[in-house]
Amino acid sequence: MSVAKVTEIIASSKKSFDDAIEVGIKRANKTLRNVKGAWVASYKVDCDKGKITNYRVTLKVTFVLAD
Repeated sequence: MSVAKVTEIIASSKKSFDDAIEVGIKRANKTLRNVKGAWVASYKVDCDKGKITNYRVTLKVTFVLAD
């Protein structure tokens, strides 16, 4: 039987939401073992003078705990 845990992380990118998601997943894999999936809980952008300067996502990352 497996036991999984969910942790919340926030990642950002100057390019796009997709890139922010990739950044978050890559970073999660550096620290967490057995990452199995994630869902995007929220999207946010930072703006300056009417232009988007940063894309930000909140991810709920699921990973399986070791035996």
